[in-house]
Amino acid sequence: MSKNTKQSSPKVTALASETLRDPDASAIAKSLAASVLSQSSSAKETGKAMETKASQVLQSEKYSDTTKTLAASVLSQSDKLR
Repeated sequence: MSKNTKQSSPKVTALASETLRDPDASAIAKSLAASVLSQSSSAKETGKAMETKASQVLQSEKYSDTTKTLAASVLSQSDKLR
């Protein structure tokens, strides 16, 4: 696996933290938020399943801007070879 030099920005990391604490946040938003936080200070890359989930969120009109922001951050840290 290649090394990921990108990390979640402080602004998106804060958004992810707020999402995880929000009892009204959807399961998909919380899943994306957890992925964002796991990449906030490490060289971890987004896995294939999470890439697919994030891509589906961005292509759908039913998700909020917050959820789409989290999805975009997750995709920005994906494996470029996939």
